[in-house]
Amino acid sequence: MTGNRVEPQEQERLRRWRLILGKAAEQGLGIRVSGNGAGTDEGEDEGSFTLSDVDQGMDDVLAALYDADKQSGRRGGLGASSPRIARWLGDIRTYFPTSTVRLMQQDALDRLNLTEMLLQPEMLEQVEPDIHMVTTLLTLNKAIPEETKETARMVVRKVVEDLERKLANPLMQAVRGSLNRATHTRRPRANEIDWDRTIRANLKNYLPEKKTIIAEQLIGYGHKRSSLRDIVLCVDQSGSMGTSVVYSGVFGAVLATLRAVSTKMVVFDTSVVDLTEDLQDPVDLLFGTQLGGGTDINRALGYCQQIITKPNQTILVLITDLYEGGNERSMLQRAAELVASGVQVICLLALNDTGAPIYDHRNAARLAGMGIPTFACTPDLFPDLMAAAIMKQDLNLWASQNDIVTARGDANDR
Repeated sequence: MTGNRVEPQEQERLRRWRLILGKAAEQGLGIRVSGNGAGTDEGEDEGSFTLSDVDQGMDDVLAALYDADKQSGRRGGLGASSPRIARWLGDIRTYFPTSTVRLMQQDALDRLNLTEMLLQPEMLEQVEPDIHMVTTLLTLNKAIPEETKETARMVVRKVVEDLERKLANPLMQAVRGSLNRATHTRRPRANEIDWDRTIRANLKNYLPEKKTIIAEQLIGYGHKRSSLRDIVLCVDQSGSMGTSVVYSGVFGAVLATLRAVSTKMVVFDTSVVDLTEDLQDPVDLLFGTQLGGGTDINRALGYCQQIITKPNQTILVLITDLYEGGNERSMLQRAAELVASGVQVICLLALNDTGAPIYDHRNAARLAGMGIPTFACTPDLFPDLMAAAIMKQDLNLWASQNDIVTARGDANDR
């Protein structure tokens, strides 16, 4: 400052702090914000500056959300007024980028319990959709009015299509590539020859005078079957697993399009629901879930035992935080039986972007002691994980190479 007058650089710094901390912080910052977008007059007090109209608008929407429970003197508060909430949803998109809008929407749901945001079509249409909004919609699934359901499906479909664009190709390429490598044979039939690999393997036998390669070594894909691997996604749909359910549904739908694998999708809380028939439409699949129930992993594994017909060719991906609400002893016994039968069991403690999950460390250690790889996985690594599983690689080593912390222990640990 020069004297008490705010220099431009200092004014910008104070402006940012003022918008962050609100009107109540003006005295602490040693400033007075004057006017409402009006210019600074000659007679204006030194040490004061004005907020622009845009700044004032940003201040209003921030106050409505973050000062709703304070007596700070800031304007705002969303209250229970549907028109006010709808207007606020539009305003935040005017003043903030999409990533910030999504955070503010989630804060509004968490801090102010504004579930009506998602129960009325005119407000739902203004929501910036993301995966957290989808999980909230799925949690409210049974409470959504009929007139809102179609709008809710549109929101979910937009997010699902965005995720498919990002995740489908990496998963399909990884799975197809791993299946090809896993089934290569040195004695292929004529219609099973992998010509690309065969030519590269025999380049040393090139005859310049004949301009040809002598193929001493044939490489092929092996006998093609309708299904080279069976994949079962067994997903915990308790409230804490919301984003994992969404990602699992998208991956399950993608896997279901691959003829070389047979994919089943099972979700569970205290009951078990087989959603395999809905894999052709991930939106139908997700609306077939009901987030927020209890957890009976034992019952879910019991159902999986019944539907697995080729144990040695089956990959069972159990996605759960392992907080068992059913029979824990029986759950561990069923897991051991699946492993003993030849099923390749993988336990993902979470399938989301949030990092280290909260989970039952005791059960995780016990599963790890049975030889079941147990760790969390981010969606971007899931395709490579499935490729490694199809190739029957050491998944604990794979996790270590990808800086993933795995559960450790033995069956008697802790």
